[in-house]
Amino acid sequence: MTNTNYPSATPQSQPNKNKNSKNIIIGLLAAGLLGTWGYLLWDKNKSGEKILQQQTQIASLDSSKADIQMEFDNALARLDSVTGANNNLQGQLSDKQKEIETKKSEIRRILSDKNASQAQLAKAKSMINELNDKITGLEAEVARLTGENQELTSSNLTLTAEKATLETNLNTTKSEKDNLEKTVDVGSTFSASNIQVTPVDERKSGKEKSTTTAKRVDKLVVSFNVENRIAKSGPADMYLIVTAPDGKVISEAGSVLNTRTDGDKTFTARIPVNYEQGTRMPVSFPIKQNDFKTGDYKVEVYHNGFKIGEGVRSLKKGGIFG
Repeated sequence: MTNTNYPSATPQSQPNKNKNSKNIIIGLLAAGLLGTWGYLLWDKNKSGEKILQQQTQIASLDSSKADIQMEFDNALARLDSVTGANNNLQGQLSDKQKEIETKKSEIRRILSDKNASQAQLAKAKSMINELNDKITGLEAEVARLTGENQELTSSNLTLTAEKATLETNLNTTKSEKDNLEKTVDVGSTFSASNIQVTPVDERKSGKEKSTTTAKRVDKLVVSFNVENRIAKSGPADMYLIVTAPDGKVISEAGSVLNTRTDGDKTFTARIPVNYEQGTRMPVSFPIKQNDFKTGDYKVEVYHNGFKIGEGVRSLKKGGIFG
C-alpha cells in the first residue's frame, strides 16, 4: 500500500457541502418571493392609481352633468315664466316654441343617458346655450306682443268708453225722443166742447121731436165739437160711454176701451172722425135702445185714452097724458 501526504475525504465534509447548497436555494426562493411581492405591490399601486383616475374622471363627468342639468333646469324655469304667464300669446309664438321643444327633447335625451360622454355633455351644454338664446328671443317677442296687446286693450277700453258714452247719448236721445213723442201724442189729443144730449121722440110720420119724457124717448142724440191745433188731418176715433140711471153702460157688444187714467172701461160706441187740421168739427151720434129709464144718463167722450168731455141728461117720468 502506498502512502501520500494529502488528507483523504472524511465522512464529515459531505454534509457541510449539502448544507450550503440548501441555503443558496432558500436564498434564491426568498429573493424570488420578495420580487413577486414587490411586483404585486407595484401592480396594485398602478391599478389603484388607474381606478383613482377613473373615479376622478367619473366624478368630473358627474359634476359636469350636474352643472349642465342645473343650467337646463334654469333655462326651463325661464321658459315657463315666459309662456306660463302669457298663455294668450302661445298661439302667436308656436313656431318658436316648436324649435325650443326640439332642443329640450335632445338635451333631455343626453342628460338621461347614464353613460353620456364628455363630448355628449359638451354638446348638451352648447344646445342649452342655444336654448337660452332662443328663450331670450322669445322673451323679446313676448314683450313686443304684450305691448301690442296692452295697446289693443287700451284701445278697446277707449272704444268701450266711447261706446258707453254713445249708448248713454243714444239712450238720452231716445228718452228725449220718447218724451217728445209722448208730449206730441198727448198734445194731439182732441178737446170736446159744447156737449149736448138730446132725447128724441121719433113719430110715425117720420118727424122727430125733442122730449124729456122717458117713455117717449126713442134715442139719445149725442153731439159735440172736437178740435186740436197740432193734430194732423186724417182719421181719428172718438169713444162714447153712456151710463144709464141704473149704473150700467149701454153697450151691445160689451167692447172695452183701455184708458190712460181710468183703466179699462166698457164703451157704448166708437165714432170715426175724418179730421181736418185746424178746424172745429161737429160730431153727432145717436144712441138707441128699446126702453129708456127715468133718471140721469151720463155721457163721456174719450179720445187717445183720455176723457175729453162729459155731459148729463135727465129723463123724467111722463104724466097721465104724457
